[in-house]
Amino acid sequence: MKKGFLIVLILCAFNVFSQKKNNEKVKDTLKTEVVEVVTTYNPKIADANKLKNNPSVKLLEKTKKQPLKYNIFSVPVASTFVPKSGVVKGIDVGLKERIYDNFIAAGFGNYTSPYFETFLHKHTRFKSEFGLSARYNASFDNIANTVLNSHFSNFGASVFYKQDERYFDWKVTLNSERNQYNWYGITPNSLAINSLNSIEENQTYNYFNVDGEIDLLDSYIDKSNFSFSYFSDVFNSSEFLVSLNTDLDIPISFIKKSLKINTKIEYLNGEFLNNYSNTNKLNYSIFTAKINPEYNNTFNGFSVKLGTKVFSSLDGKNRINNFLVYPDIKIQKEILKENLQVYGGVSGDLKTNNYRDFSEDNPFVSPTIFITQTAEKMNAFLGFSGVLNKSVSFNVSASFKNEQDKPLFLKNNSKSDGISTSANGINFRGYEYGNSFGIVYDDVKTSSFFAEMSYEFSKQITFETNFQIDSFNTTTEVEAWNLPIFQGNLIAKYKNEKWYATSTILFIGNRKDALYASNYPSNDKTSLTIPSFFDLNLNGGYFFNDKFSAFLKINNLLNNNYQRFANFEVQGFQILGGVTCKFDF
Repeated sequence: MKKGFLIVLILCAFNVFSQKKNNEKVKDTLKTEVVEVVTTYNPKIADANKLKNNPSVKLLEKTKKQPLKYNIFSVPVASTFVPKSGVVKGIDVGLKERIYDNFIAAGFGNYTSPYFETFLHKHTRFKSEFGLSARYNASFDNIANTVLNSHFSNFGASVFYKQDERYFDWKVTLNSERNQYNWYGITPNSLAINSLNSIEENQTYNYFNVDGEIDLLDSYIDKSNFSFSYFSDVFNSSEFLVSLNTDLDIPISFIKKSLKINTKIEYLNGEFLNNYSNTNKLNYSIFTAKINPEYNNTFNGFSVKLGTKVFSSLDGKNRINNFLVYPDIKIQKEILKENLQVYGGVSGDLKTNNYRDFSEDNPFVSPTIFITQTAEKMNAFLGFSGVLNKSVSFNVSASFKNEQDKPLFLKNNSKSDGISTSANGINFRGYEYGNSFGIVYDDVKTSSFFAEMSYEFSKQITFETNFQIDSFNTTTEVEAWNLPIFQGNLIAKYKNEKWYATSTILFIGNRKDALYASNYPSNDKTSLTIPSFFDLNLNGGYFFNDKFSAFLKINNLLNNNYQRFANFEVQGFQILGGVTCKFDF
């Protein structure tokens, strides 16, 4: 070991000595050169030197840290907190009313008035539903001061079946009605006793309808409805109405919305055995096709509906063809968020009049009327609607309507001179004594102002009111027959856990009808004013429990002796009470 160490030491000394010696310049006799020998450098960590100067960073004035300044303003507060445990708070929403699927109601009132109504239906586990509804209301006592029978009865029934399929739903409904009325509106002291005894004033309307509806899911056809109706009366008048309505929903890429298209095909056919002059039958046959494309979108806060209505109609009996195009535009803008909005628009329409609709508006029409279509050439409107204080809602609008061949009810002239009951060997029918109404058509321009308001006083009490003022400008007729200039109503509702009540005040202004100077066929007439009237009605009840309740209806509470149509007075004070039972199968 010592020998090895000695050898290494000698070699190192020899190496150092040789380097020093070679560094000296040696002159040669032949040539002088410099030879420099450098050994390999192997750096070590210990040879590295650290920088002792830190870099300086200059911050901008805005980026410098700002000194935090705060003040403590302490106020002594007396603690009133008392901890409680085991108490759960909630909102009192009252008792939840149970909804039953079926009910039966029955009652009875003065004027010998029975009442019955029911609705029964059932769901099955195969996503189907079927049901039955029926309603009967009648009065068998005559109105005071009427010389003819004035009783009436109304019966209606409906049966339906509904099925939910995978890709569509469909429903079939059968409807039926039977309504009986009397032409009791005789002018006082206008007929002798023998003439009154010969009048058969009864009229009976029969209605049957089949309605089918299909609602498709995820399809261009949204829904479609097919309806077939048959209407007749005791005088062998008959009417068929067939219609097919289909709503399309077609997506269009360049407008990024769906285009809704409503289509309708309608065919009306009917006849009356005679007209009012007893000469010829009245037949009518009208075919109408309609297409109504509609585009809805929002632009800069404006809700816009842009559409048009295109009609093509054919009146087969009168040989009249029509092709009509009307706008269907509505624009709505929110002025104050959730409080006030303004809307306006313009539209038009073509309506096919029919015997059944006339008999529902006025059951005392004669089965001798002329049927045609009414063209609403323009209906322009502008209005405001909104909500105040979350409890008052309102709607105010003004409109101008221009209608061609608008139907007006006009009293028929009597064929009897007060004594005779026949002419040319033909007995007068029960509606030919000046106690029925015909239809006259006229071009009418109507300016209207309408307002309605609803006020929720509390959860139990609400108020509603609306009124309408109309100004009529006729073309041929002297007056807008049987149309009121002013009409309105006021409704108050109250309901709690046990009681409910509804009060309605109806007001109808003056109307005009004809006063003939002489008997038919004379058409000389002047205007007869039908006075305005108020009608106060009450409807209330008491809940014994979820299933049983009692109801009470009071009509014409003020016992006013007013006329709904010329010489057709209404019943006086009417009261009807009964019970209702609700249940599930």
